Amino acid sequence: MIPRREHLDTFAISLLLGCCMFWGFQQVLIKATLPLVPPMIQACARFVGATVLLLLWCAWRRIPLWQRDGTLGAGLLAGLLFALEFVCIYVGMLYTSASRLTILLYTSPLWVALLLPVWLKHERLHAGQWLGLGLAFAGVAFALRDSLTGASSLQGDLLSLTAGAMWGLTTVVLRTTALARVRAEKLLIYQIGVSALLLPLVAWGLGETFTADYPPLGWLALGVQAVFGAFFTFLIWMWIISRYPATQVSAFAFLSPLSALLFGALWLGEPVTVDLMIALVGVALGIYLVNRRR
Repeated sequence: MIPRREHLDTFAISLLLGCCMFWGFQQVLIKATLPLVPPMIQACARFVGATVLLLLWCAWRRIPLWQRDGTLGAGLLAGLLFALEFVCIYVGMLYTSASRLTILLYTSPLWVALLLPVWLKHERLHAGQWLGLGLAFAGVAFALRDSLTGASSLQGDLLSLTAGAMWGLTTVVLRTTALARVRAEKLLIYQIGVSALLLPLVAWGLGETFTADYPPLGWLALGVQAVFGAFFTFLIWMWIISRYPATQVSAFAFLSPLSALLFGALWLGEPVTVDLMIALVGVALGIYLVNRRR
């Protein structure tokens, strides 16, 4: 049985900070790479490469992955939800900005907070934590206003919100099924392995084809996404989810929009609108309230 803790400690918070800052940057990297590499080809390369790295890691560490432990059904479901999340993310990049997509993607903690306590009573949030989630959600809702006036793509917003729902549901599956008792490596192999199998079919269906003629920046972006975006940081995230309260961990991930906003402005020249700044204030205050002890 994997030992669990009731609160995030300094070590876990430090890891989450690093992961969430990188994920915000990664959304900008995906957006910047779209003129060089089609979106689903980026996703395919990311997860195929990460799967190979994870298999090599497990072989080196002699971590068993294939023994029968009653997790196959739940693992395949988690993998399917995970793959759908990234279909929405990469296709959504065609219709909205990186910073906006990241803000809407991080509605995932709302799904976790609503659904996880149905099975796990100790994951239930108290009133102050619900206030924090409410503030974060209010910020996200405020950021959605311009999609209703046509200033932003409603299709991009819907894809972003769906990606957030898939992420939240994946976390619920990881914590409420037999997957809750297995190592982080096995949690991750289900998700990136299923994605490595399914996403090439999605790319083919969208008419995208792989070529070896991508410019150096395109290859560098694919490598960064595979090594850090789908292997290293996701393995850390799985390790944290398996040991700490998932509701607190998921709410902490609201920090990624701050990173995406910063890198989107510095790299892509995306506007830092008043709506986005108000949304981020709500997100930051919400993180504080959700993770504050009574």
